[in-house]
Amino acid sequence: MSWTTICKLDDILPNTGVAALVDETQVAIFRVNDAVYALANKDPFSNANVLSRGIVCSIQGTLVVASPIYKQHFSLEAGKCLEDDSVSIASYEARTEGDSVQIRISH
Repeated sequence: MSWTTICKLDDILPNTGVAALVDETQVAIFRVNDAVYALANKDPFSNANVLSRGIVCSIQGTLVVASPIYKQHFSLEAGKCLEDDSVSIASYEARTEGDSVQIRISH
């Protein structure tokens, strides 16, 4: 498992996300202040690759992204759906290295 550089931190506006294709996997990368998070980009409820376009917010102290389709909330740290405990999406390690955003996907 190696780190993959996605973009520069300044390429992602604060409290937004971007999508990247890493090893044929669509990943949503979010910047909250200067911290970065990475989740699967596919919304399991609509089967659309749209989570990178969701709204980032905090619900009861948990950082989440709201799906732009049906509005379910997914934890940025763990990928768990707040509205349905039986549903979660993949979460990936993310970091900043200098001014670059990097993620690591284990298969």
